[in-house]
Formats: sequence, C-alpha cells, structure tokens
Amino acid sequence: MSVARPTRTRKDSAPSKADKKAATAKTARTARRNASAGPPAGRGAAAGHRTDLLEAMLRIRRFEERCVELYSAAKIRGFVHLYIGEEAVAVGVNEALTVEDAVVSTYREHGHALARGLTAEAVMAEMFGRTTGCSGGRGGSMHLFDASRRFYGGSAIVAGGLPLAAGLALADRMRSLPRVTCCFFGDGAFAEGEFHETANLAALWGLPLLLVCENNLYAMGTALAREHAQTDLAMRAASYGMPAWAVDGMDVEAVEQAARRAVEGIRAGTGPHFLELRTYRFRAHSMYDPDRYRDKAEVERWKERDPIGLLTDRMRASGELGDKELTRIDQRITEQIDQAVEAAEQAPEEPVEHLLRHVTSSSAEVVS
Repeated sequence: MSVARPTRTRKDSAPSKADKKAATAKTARTARRNASAGPPAGRGAAAGHRTDLLEAMLRIRRFEERCVELYSAAKIRGFVHLYIGEEAVAVGVNEALTVEDAVVSTYREHGHALARGLTAEAVMAEMFGRTTGCSGGRGGSMHLFDASRRFYGGSAIVAGGLPLAAGLALADRMRSLPRVTCCFFGDGAFAEGEFHETANLAALWGLPLLLVCENNLYAMGTALAREHAQTDLAMRAASYGMPAWAVDGMDVEAVEQAARRAVEGIRAGTGPHFLELRTYRFRAHSMYDPDRYRDKAEVERWKERDPIGLLTDRMRASGELGDKELTRIDQRITEQIDQAVEAAEQAPEEPVEHLLRHVTSSSAEVVS
C-alpha cells in the first residue's frame, strides 16, 4: 500500500534541532540493542521496535522524494541515484550493527547513510554542495562520508568499496578488535573481479566481513539474467566457503533477522558471511535514466510489495498502528526534511581560495 504524504509545515525551532533529536534517539536505540544479546522481548517492545523500523524507512523515503523535487528545480546537481523501494535493506542491516562496526557503501547510499545515523541535515547539505555537508560539500550525492560514525562512504566505482571493506576488516582482525565491517554492493558489482578477489581473500583469511548484495535485478540497465549465467548469487558466493543465503529484501524484519544471524556468526569467529537481499528500485537507475529497459507492469508488481506498505499493513493487522499515529510519524519526518532543506539552502559554499585544500600539501606539510 502507499503511504499518504502530509502537507508540509515548518517549525520555528533551529534547523538542526529535530535532526539532532532523531540522531540522539538512534544512538539510544543502538545502545539498547548492544546491551541485549537477542531481539526485544514482549509485545510492547516488539511493537516499539517495529515503529522504529517504520520511522527509519519513512525518513529515507521522504528524504529521497524531496531530492527528486530539488533536482527537478536544479537545486541539486550532478548524478543522483535514488534508493526508493530498497529501504528495508539499509534499515534492516543497520539494526544488526553496532556503533563500533564499519559500513562501506555504493553510489546509491542516501539510505545507508541515514540508516547509519547521519542526520538529514548533514546529508542534504552535502547534496547541495555546502560546507556543512558530511563531506564538506566536496562529495555530493555519490560520496557521503562520516568517519565519526564509521561510515566510510559511497563510491562512484562499481565494486570499488569491496577491497576497502576487506582492508578495514583485516585491520580490525589484526588489532583484535571485536568489530564487523559491512559492505553494501549491487548485483552488478557481483560480476566485477573486485567481488571475487575480495570474497576469496576474506574467506581465506577469515575476515570479519559482512557482504551485502542488494540484488535489485538490474545493473544499471542490464537485467540480471542477461549478465549472469547463474542468477542464484548466494549459491555462487557460497562456493568461496562462506555462509551465504538469499533473503526477501522487501521485508525489513526478515532482513534484520538475517543480518543479526550473519553478524552473530561473524563475531563468533566463523569468518565472512554473504547475504543476497532480493529487492527492487522503484525509480530509474539515476535521475538521468529514461528507464526504457523495464516493463512498467513489472515495476507496478514490485510496488505491491513496497517495504513500507508491508510493515504498515502488518502493524495495522496486529493493532500496533493506526491512521493518526502514522500521520503523526509522517508529519514529524516531513518537518525534519523541510528543516534540513532550509538549513542547506542557508549554508555557505566553500570559498574559491580553498580550491586546493585537501588536494595538495602546503609547504609546512611537506616532509623533507
């Protein structure tokens, strides 16, 4: 089902207040998860957790819907790859990770960043290319980064994050740190040599690495069956000697359960794990893409399994969610996004005289 979007309103509070509150709540939820070895107990706790999942997915959806509007108005430039339809993957997997774990993403990483805890304000400012953005305005849509949250960014290179993730995992193992590195990548990256090299070394060295393949059936405009002779990616990954299985990537609770199982196995010292999350992007590959390679009826069939709609229906059926509560949640999230856009529009651009900053070394930094 679709979720109605409320009329936007603005609050008089400082632009960053709502996002800071949301980030604080995310940190608190993470701390509660880390203090417990298992999922929340009791119907009340389960209902509250489902509400958290719903809010996280709605935040990603509303953020991206605003990006569409802003891109169309030429306020956001460059390439923009939307995550609409895949929200259950980012949210479900991140629920299984702790603040000490690392996340490496792709160029379709808005959802990963927000689920990881980056504020809508920091991400939106980066989309605008402003200095208050999470990458200082230099990365834009495809290069979000926040080392303080161990979010090691997106990459415009298909499969480019996989070797980096292996390096992070190797560093943690060599330092005997009980961390997991999670690497998101698409089915297109599975066809690249970097995936197979990384999977082989990760299994050979027993690295604490979670490989998350977001299989949305299309590598840009190429259908999975046109690119892979064997389309069961989990089975192929298992050939490297690592636990691997496929999951319904449209069901956020199924994703979280699978991710927790994988992370627990990694922390127990059983080496890397692979999850094939079967999902679907409702929008084209990028804002430039006319999307002529997919049958419209196929897109509509997948929309019937909208991850937000699936969870909403489940919560309605169990009496956990009503229309008023859903409207209240949606309204609050919309206000957060409005405030993020307002803050981004008012944020400064980097001065021209800083053009070479972080590019070349000053004479004082040169080591003789």
